[in-house]
Amino acid sequence: MLSLVPEGEAARAAGVLWAHSRSPVSRRRHALEEHLRGSAALASAFGEVFGAGELAEYLALVHDVGKGSCAWQSGLVDRAEAGGGSVGVPHKEAGAWLAAQHAGVPFAAVVQGHHGGLPGFQELLDLLAELKGGSHQDQGLIEEAITRVEALVPQIRPAGRVPLPKWLVERNQNARLDLDLLLRMLFSCVVDADFLDTGAHFAGTTASPGESADMRALVARFEERRGRMLRQRAASPVDAVRQHVYEQAVTGAADKPGMYVLHVPTGGAKTLASAGFALHHAAAHGLRRVVVAVPFVSITQQNAQVYREMLNPGELGEWPVVLEHHSSVDLDDDYTAVWARTAAENWDAPFVVTTTVQLFESLFARKPAAMRKLHRLAGAVIVLDEVQALPDRLLVPILSGLRGLVERFGATVVLASATQPDFWALAQLDGTPRRQLVADPAQLFSALRRVSYEWRMGPDVTWESMAEEIVGSGVQTLTVVNTTKDAALLHRLLQEHASGLVLHLSTRMTAGHRCEAIEQVRALLASGEHVHVVSTQLIEAGVDVDFPRVFRAWAPAESLQQAAGRCNRDGRLVRGVVVVFQPQEAGQPTDAAYKAAMAATQALFGPGLHDPDDLQALGAYYPMRYALQGGGEARTMGAPIDGLREKGEFPAVTEAFAMIDDGHTQPVVVIRCEEDREAIEAGIAALRSPYPAGPESLRRLQPHTAALPRHEAEQALASGLADHVIGDLLVWRGPYDPLRGLDPQQREEPASSIV
Repeated sequence: MLSLVPEGEAARAAGVLWAHSRSPVSRRRHALEEHLRGSAALASAFGEVFGAGELAEYLALVHDVGKGSCAWQSGLVDRAEAGGGSVGVPHKEAGAWLAAQHAGVPFAAVVQGHHGGLPGFQELLDLLAELKGGSHQDQGLIEEAITRVEALVPQIRPAGRVPLPKWLVERNQNARLDLDLLLRMLFSCVVDADFLDTGAHFAGTTASPGESADMRALVARFEERRGRMLRQRAASPVDAVRQHVYEQAVTGAADKPGMYVLHVPTGGAKTLASAGFALHHAAAHGLRRVVVAVPFVSITQQNAQVYREMLNPGELGEWPVVLEHHSSVDLDDDYTAVWARTAAENWDAPFVVTTTVQLFESLFARKPAAMRKLHRLAGAVIVLDEVQALPDRLLVPILSGLRGLVERFGATVVLASATQPDFWALAQLDGTPRRQLVADPAQLFSALRRVSYEWRMGPDVTWESMAEEIVGSGVQTLTVVNTTKDAALLHRLLQEHASGLVLHLSTRMTAGHRCEAIEQVRALLASGEHVHVVSTQLIEAGVDVDFPRVFRAWAPAESLQQAAGRCNRDGRLVRGVVVVFQPQEAGQPTDAAYKAAMAATQALFGPGLHDPDDLQALGAYYPMRYALQGGGEARTMGAPIDGLREKGEFPAVTEAFAMIDDGHTQPVVVIRCEEDREAIEAGIAALRSPYPAGPESLRRLQPHTAALPRHEAEQALASGLADHVIGDLLVWRGPYDPLRGLDPQQREEPASSIV
C-alpha cells in the first residue's frame, strides 16, 4: 500500500515525523503517526481477547513516541538511511514515562522493554525516578519527543487513567502473579503489533491481526477424516475401548472452559481423543485456536503428522491449518514455507503443535522474539500431552502460570497422560476445579490392562545376566535403561549374544538418526522380524511402538508404567510381559526430584507391593513424592521463581526458568555422511560469522545434533575430537558409530573416522 504522507521538505513543513526508513517496495518512509496508530489498532485487537484492549492499545500507541525528537529524526535520515547503521538515539524512555503516568508504573516495563526485553522492577523504578527528577541524561530529548508527537497524536496524553482489566483490581491471593502474567501478555500484544506493522511497511502490505478460524468447519473435517481412517485400518481388540474414550472426551467438550484431566492408559487413542475434545470445545465456546504441547520433539513430529492428516486442507495452495513449531522442523521444504515461517513467530494458526519447552520457556521469557506468540494463548485450548514429563523442579511456576491462563485469560487447559500426576496435591491448584474427561479411569485401566509384571531385583542381577535373559526371551524385545552409558554397555552385550539385529536409541545419536532408527524399529515390528532394541527413556513418552516383551531398569513409577505402554499396545496378545530389573552396576540421575521419586517408588511398588498400573498406589505415589520435596513450597520445586515473578524481576525469572537442565550435557553437531557435509559446514559458518545468524541456521543443524556429557565434551575439545562453533555448541570431528552414535566406549583418532 502506497503512503500518501508527504516527503522531503513538504514533510518538514507539514510536521511529519518518521518511524522507519524507506520500504524497498513502496520507496516511502514509514510515518510515525501511521505506525503508532497502526500498532495500537493491532494491539487493541489482541488485548481485547482477555479484556485489556484499551490498555494494550495505549501501550502500543506510546511505544515509539521517543522517535519524535529532532535528534532521532535526523539520525534516521542522516545515519540509518545514508550509511545503513543504527539511528544511535534512544527512544524507549518517552513512552515508558507516559505509560507510567497514564496507566501505572508496572506497565512502563512493556514500553521500556519492547526492543531489549522486559526490565527488572528496580531498574524500571530507577529510570522513572530519574525522569521524574529531571536528571535523566536524555531528559531534553524525551520532553521534546513527547511534545512533538502529542501535536500529531493527542491521545498519548489521555484525559483520565487508562482503564485496567476489571479482574486486576480485585484483591486475591494471586494478584501479584496475575499482574506478572498480564504484563507478559501485554508485552506480547505490543511487540507482535510492532513487528507486524513494521513488517507490513517494509513489505508494502497492510498488517492484520489475523482471522479467527472456523472451528465448526474444522470439527466437521476432523470427524469425517477420523471416521475414514478408522474404517481403513486393521481392527484391534481395544477399538471399542478407544471409541468409548473418544466419545467421553467429545461429550465433555460442552462443559465450560477450565482445567481438564484426560487420564487414559497407553494405547487408549489419547492423541485423537484430546484433539477431538479441543476442537469441539473451541467450537462450542468460541475459542480461537488449539495449542498442543508435548515433551519431546519425536512425539511432536509424530503427533503433528496425525493432525495434518486430520485437519489440513486437501487442495494444494490453500493455507495449512496445523503449524508444527519446534527446533527441528524444516520451514523451507514446500510451498507453505512463507506461511510457516511467519506463523511460527506469533502462532497465528488455528492448530499449533509445539514442545513444552517452547511453550513454557516463552511464557517465562523476557525478549520480544520469544514472547510475540504469548497473546495467542488467550482464548485457546492448551493440551499438555504426556504431562508426567513436566519437571518437578519447575512445577510451582508452571502450575501457577497455567492457572492464570485459565482464570484470567480465558484459556482451557487439558492435562493428558497415562500416568496422571496429582497436581492438585500442590497449593498452586488449590481451589481450581478439576474436570475429569474420563468418568472412571480405574475401569478403563482394567479394560486396557495388557501386561503382567515380573521383577528381577536380587543381588545376582547383572548386565550380563540380563543380556542373556533378553536374548533368550523372544525375537522382539525392548529394553529401557536410565543413562546413555548403560544403553551403550547393554547394546554391546546384546550384540555379542544375539544372532539378529540389535538397535540403539539415545541422545548420543543425532535427532535425525533417532527418527530413522524409530522408523526402522516400526518396520521390523510390523514385518515380524527379529529385533532387540535398547533405549534410554526417550522412547517411553508417546512413541508408538508395540513389543511383546519389554525390560525396564528400575526407575520411578511413572517411567515403569510408560515403558509398559510400549508392550502389547494394541492388545493382540493375551498378556505382554514387562520385566523390571535392577542391575547392581546401573546408573541413575542424582538430582533431588529423582531421589524423591525413587524413594516414593521404593515404598509403594515392587515384589510383594503394587504393580505400576495400580491407580490407587499411583494416587498415593505423587503426593508422597511431592511431600519429600517440600510440597511445592520448597526451593526444589521452583517456588523462588514465583517469588521473583511477584517482585517483577523479569530478567531473574528468565534466568531461573530453564525447562531443559543442560548443565550436564553439551550439544554437538555431527556430520554423519558426506552428502550432509556441505550444508552442515555452511550452517556452522553462518553461526561463526560476525554478522548475526537467524534462528534458521540453528534449526537446520538440529537434525544433525546430538548431546554429550559436559566432561566428555571438554575432553573431546582438548584432544581434537571436537571444535567450538558458538556458545556451547560444538562440531564433532571424531568417530560416530552407525548404531550408537557418540559411543562413550569408543575413542579413536579424529578426522578420517567420520562416517
